[in-house]
Amino acid sequence: MDYVEQLKNLPKKHDFFIGFDSDGCVFDTMEVKHKECFCPNFIKHFKLQAGSKYAREVWEFVNLYSKTRGCNRFFAVKHTLAFMRERKEFSERQIVIPDMNEMQEWIEEETKLGNPALEAEVDETESRELLDLLSWSREVNESIAQIVHGIPPFPGVKKVLEKGCGRADMIVVSQTPVDALTREWRENGIDSYLSLIAGQEYGTKNEHLKYAAFGKYDPGKILMIGDAPGDLKASKANGALFYPIIPGSEEYSWSKLAEEGIENFFNGKYAGAYQDSLLDDFDKALPEEPPWR
Repeated sequence: MDYVEQLKNLPKKHDFFIGFDSDGCVFDTMEVKHKECFCPNFIKHFKLQAGSKYAREVWEFVNLYSKTRGCNRFFAVKHTLAFMRERKEFSERQIVIPDMNEMQEWIEEETKLGNPALEAEVDETESRELLDLLSWSREVNESIAQIVHGIPPFPGVKKVLEKGCGRADMIVVSQTPVDALTREWRENGIDSYLSLIAGQEYGTKNEHLKYAAFGKYDPGKILMIGDAPGDLKASKANGALFYPIIPGSEEYSWSKLAEEGIENFFNGKYAGAYQDSLLDDFDKALPEEPPWR
C-alpha cells in the first residue's frame, strides 16, 4: 500500500482543510496509554525493574509533561534513555542503559516510524537490538488493544466536527498506528466525518500535512489541531494555522474552539493576534527542563 499516494490523491471537496491529532487531543488516552501500556513494557523489555520509579518518572516527563509530549514512540525511547544516562539513580544501582546505536541510525533514516518499517529493517539487518525494540513495540500495541477501550472524545470534539462537516476536508494526523486510531474513532461513531485516518505508517505529521494539504489549499485555510509541540512544528513547516489543545485544560480548549475558534478560522479572523494568544498559553503549559535537574 502506497501511503504517500493516498495522501496526495485525497480529493479536495472544500476550500478548507483541518487536521486532527488524536491521542491526548481528541481522546483522553495519553495518560492510560503511557502509564499502563508504554511504560510498563518499557521497564520490562529494557530490564529497568531495579530503577522502575525513576524510569517511570523519566518516561512520563518525556511523553506527557514536557515539550516532547506526543513524539513518536521510537523517539520517545531515544529521549528517555538520554535523560536516564544523566541520572545517578541508575548508575548507583548498576543499571546498564543501552546505547541503542542501531535504533538511532534507523530513526534518522526512516520517516515511516512504525512496526512495518521496523519489521522490514529487522528482516534486512537481522539486528538483535532492533528485534528487541520491535518486541517492545509489538507488546505495547497488544497492551493498548487489551486496555484502551470505552474512552469517548473530549466534550466539544463532536461539535467541532459537526461545524467542520460540509465546510472543510478533515483527516486524522497522528503518530499512533492506524489500526488503533480506526478502532477509537469508529467505536465512538465519529470516523464518518473524516476523509482519511493517517497514522504512523503514513510517515511523519509533517509529511501528512505536506502531501494531503500543502499546495492544495490556501495556507490561511489549513488548520492543524493538536496537543503537542510536534503538532505545532508540523503546522509551521507547512504554513498552516494551529489550534492548541492545552494539556490539563482540554475541555476548555475544545469549548473555546467550538464556540469561537472554528468560526474565526472559517471567517478569516484566525491568523495574527488571536492565534498568537493561543500559542503563548500553549508554550507556557509544557516545560523543557526536567524536575530532577
